[in-house]
Amino acid sequence: MGTGLDLPVDCILEGDCIEMLRALPPASVHAIFADPPYNLQLKGQLRRPDESVVDGVDDSWDRFSDLAAYDAFTRAWLTEARRVLRKDGTIWVMGSYHNVFRLGVALQDLDFWILNDVIWRKANPMPNFRGRRFTNAHETLIWASRGQESRYKFNYTAMKSLNDDVQMRSDWFIPLCTGHERLRDAKGDKLHPTQKPEALLHRVILSCTAPGDVVLDPFLGTGTTAAVARRLGRRYIGIERDPGYAAAARARIQAIQPLSESAMLVMPTKREQPRIPFGTLVERGLVPPGARLTDRHRRFEAEVNADGSIRCGKAHGSIHQVGSAVQEAPSCNGWLFWHLERRDGTLRLLDELRSEVAASLGT
Repeated sequence: MGTGLDLPVDCILEGDCIEMLRALPPASVHAIFADPPYNLQLKGQLRRPDESVVDGVDDSWDRFSDLAAYDAFTRAWLTEARRVLRKDGTIWVMGSYHNVFRLGVALQDLDFWILNDVIWRKANPMPNFRGRRFTNAHETLIWASRGQESRYKFNYTAMKSLNDDVQMRSDWFIPLCTGHERLRDAKGDKLHPTQKPEALLHRVILSCTAPGDVVLDPFLGTGTTAAVARRLGRRYIGIERDPGYAAAARARIQAIQPLSESAMLVMPTKREQPRIPFGTLVERGLVPPGARLTDRHRRFEAEVNADGSIRCGKAHGSIHQVGSAVQEAPSCNGWLFWHLERRDGTLRLLDELRSEVAASLGT
């Protein structure tokens, strides 16, 4: 399918990721998730971050034994990734201790702006069989905007809601991909050695995109990013050089049933909501002139005026100015400080009343 920009959305491009990225139009994708080769080739064997040998793959899976070659490859694909990323877009780059620090340097050298490093703490990590190091129980995701001045999307409220209404932290406790989610070949062996759990990509994609946004994965593997994007109503572009992985990804994605439009919706952040002045609440009679406002401890009491200003003793001005004055504080968010005292003596936070007005406006 096309989008008017010759953008091959909802499909998997087979081939070298750099060549495929160069064929995409600039500033065309909203988010990128990349889980690049780890650069793990050691003495002719391929090893996972836990030091166990990777079975069923050959040297083409991770071909960089030379750090200079790996760094050149990293900068080449990141350069193209930055070109295709919209100015308001963000990129997630994932790695282990073998490569994540090199990835971080490359991101900064190419003028990406790092927003967070997120630790994926594995609930069920592979043990360290050799017993010579700590069990490697985490991987790192670097989240970055296209540049320092980018007005990037962050669905803060959705992340808070996903975390039982507590601020989402940068350490995520998620199990490895197991059970029915793990793709296997005809012999019952793991189809891909580093298949990522869908729960991890659910959180990544939900945090920084909206329904209809385009999510790109230049190292698609067996299609976790695309499968989750499709389920959440996002468009996807996957790049994969291994035909076997690409075929498995297509079959997996085809079986995904997208959520209903209502189920895709996320709660908007305060920054995304239209500005609603306190005077609007006064005009609508939710906080009528003459009403009494107080803080939650009932230390201060203010009267509401017809023009939307309030007065508490000698202090007169906006809900923010008066809140600041009575507390002798440099600033105050009046929406979160003042409460309306109702006839039955109960208190109602002004910010809750503002949310009701926003809902009535269809925002």
